[in-house]
Amino acid sequence: MMKTAVILGASGLIGSSLLTQLLNSPDYGRVLILVRKKLNQEHPKLEQLLVDFDRLNDYAKEIKGDVVFCCLGTTKSKTPNLEQYRKIDYLYPLDAAAIAQANGAKQYHLVSSMGANPDSRIFYSRTKGETERDLQSIPFQSIHIYRPSLLDGERKEHRSAEGFMIAVMRVLNPLLIGGLRKYRSIKIENVALAMLKVSLENKEGVFIYPSDEIFAIAGPSPSE
Repeated sequence: MMKTAVILGASGLIGSSLLTQLLNSPDYGRVLILVRKKLNQEHPKLEQLLVDFDRLNDYAKEIKGDVVFCCLGTTKSKTPNLEQYRKIDYLYPLDAAAIAQANGAKQYHLVSSMGANPDSRIFYSRTKGETERDLQSIPFQSIHIYRPSLLDGERKEHRSAEGFMIAVMRVLNPLLIGGLRKYRSIKIENVALAMLKVSLENKEGVFIYPSDEIFAIAGPSPSE
């Protein structure tokens, strides 16, 4: 029986790659994306639900699926207001999780980040850690948390510093071996592919995947 996926953050880096892979997957028959603005994309499997993320409960009856993928996230430069930042990285993922689980969803897949820690002094890392922690109080059959390192891929906006770091990491990656492998940069499509693959397994419990495990699950992309 084909699955129904629900995606938050389908317009972002990982979310857009995941969306393409889910639409192409024979294991998924329907893909519901929660968006503020409709994406310029059409597919027989794709359903777009326009929502106000501050009022997700208003759409609760429509947020139904077997597997939820949360790829929401922002940056300090894009969202300097810390209250709004916390909404995107903490409140919206948890609100959607509670609604979807109440509607029968069995799995929740969260894109977090390396260094996530609810006790961190760094706001970004602390917020990610708190989201991971509080998500685990929602009784899904399985919760999967992905902590990728630096994401390697084409971005819509130009970030010179990040572009420089990606170039540097492409040189350094082969030198990072053993316990340092988790610090290697990782391609966006590899994160999305790992999420898809894991969602097809019938696991129970909470699972956290550091960057090197994400890469191992996905396998190298054709360009590597």
